[in-house]
Amino acid sequence: MKDAVHPVDAGAVLGLLAGRRPRVLALGEPTHGEDVLLEVRNEVFRGLVEDEGYLTIGLESDCLMGLAVDDYVVAGRGELDEVMERGFSHGFGSAPGNRELVRWMREYNEGRPLAQRVRFAGFDGPLEMAGGASPRQALTALYAFVTERAGVESVPWSMQTVEALLGADDQWTEPAAMMDPARSVGRTPEAERLRLIADDLAAALDMLAPQLVQASSADEWERARLYARTARGLLRYHSWTADESPGRIAQLLGVRASMMAGNVLAAARRGPVLFHAHNAHLQRAKSRIRMGGMPMDWWSAGAIVETEMGADYAFFATALGTIRHQGVETPPSNTVEGLLYALSEERCVVDSRRLDQLRGEAAFVPRVSEWFGYAPLDPDHLGGYDGVVFVRDAPGK
Repeated sequence: MKDAVHPVDAGAVLGLLAGRRPRVLALGEPTHGEDVLLEVRNEVFRGLVEDEGYLTIGLESDCLMGLAVDDYVVAGRGELDEVMERGFSHGFGSAPGNRELVRWMREYNEGRPLAQRVRFAGFDGPLEMAGGASPRQALTALYAFVTERAGVESVPWSMQTVEALLGADDQWTEPAAMMDPARSVGRTPEAERLRLIADDLAAALDMLAPQLVQASSADEWERARLYARTARGLLRYHSWTADESPGRIAQLLGVRASMMAGNVLAAARRGPVLFHAHNAHLQRAKSRIRMGGMPMDWWSAGAIVETEMGADYAFFATALGTIRHQGVETPPSNTVEGLLYALSEERCVVDSRRLDQLRGEAAFVPRVSEWFGYAPLDPDHLGGYDGVVFVRDAPGK
C-alpha cells in the first residue's frame, strides 16, 4: 500500500493522472467548515496554478456574488474585507482558508498580463438551504445587456413589464416555501410568463450573437451568458418548489446540480479550471441522501460535467480520519478511512485504483457517522475517483 501513497502537492495529483492534464480538475471535501481542508486545497491549487497553468479557481458559492471576488482578484476592485463579506454565499466568506486564497490570488495577479491572471468563479446557483434567490438580478441584468446593445425593439416587452411580473423579492425568498409548496410563487401566472421571457432573452444571445459580441468585451459577454443560465435556472428551481409530487426535493437537487455543471462548463471554455466543493457535488456516481425518511438521488454536477468532457474531467475525493470536536472519532479498521488512518500519514494523496483493488480483497464496509455534517467515502465509489486526498485529523478552530 505504501507505494500508492504520495505527499500532498500538485505534482502528486497530476502524477496519478497518467500524463493527462484535465481541463477540469475537481477536489472534493467530505464536510464544510474545517480549516485544515481549505489549507490542503490552497496548497494544491497554488501549485497547479503556478506550475501547470490553471487559469480559474471555482468554489461552491453563489455565481453572481462571486463576480465581486473576480473583480477583486483580477482588477483590484474593492477591498478584501468587503469582498469576503459580499462575495460569498453559505457563510464561506468567514473561512480563513477562503480569505487566504483570495488574498493570494490578488497577489499572484499583480503585474501579470491580463491573459495570465487567475480568475475566480462561484459555481453554485444563488441558492441556500432555505430556498432560492429572487431572479431579479440575473433577469434584469440580462435584459439590460440585450437592449443596450441591440435596442429595445429587439424584445417585445419593457423593463416595466418585467419589474411588474417580478413583484417583491421577499415572495421569492419566502423560507416556508421550501417545505410548503403552497407558499411558493414559482408556478403563478407571473412566474410562468417570466420563464418565457428568460427563455426568449437567452435565445436572443444566440440570434444576435454577432452584434452583441462586437458591442461587448469578453467579460461582458461571458457575464451575459451567466445571467441567462442563472435566470432560467432560478425560475426552474422556483417552479419545482411549487410542485407537490413526491419527487419534488430530488428535482430541486437536480436543478441545482445542473446549474453548477453549466457554470463549470462555461469556465472550462476559457481554459483549464480548478473546482472545490463537497464530494457529493463532484463525484461521478449518483448522489444520494435521505430526507424525512425518504431516499433521494440525483446526478451530481461532476457526473454531468464528465458526461460532456470525458477524460478532460478529473475528480479527487477528500477523506477525513477524525473530527473529534464533532464527535467523529477514530474510524473502524474495515472502512476506507480506517485503512488510511492506519498509515500514520498526516496528509497524503492515495492512488484510488489501489484502494479499489483492496476493496475486492478486504471487503470494506461503509463508515457510519453520527454527525450529519460529515459524509464518509462510499467504498463502492472508489472506482470513480482519480485519487483520494486523505487528512488524518481535523483539529477544529
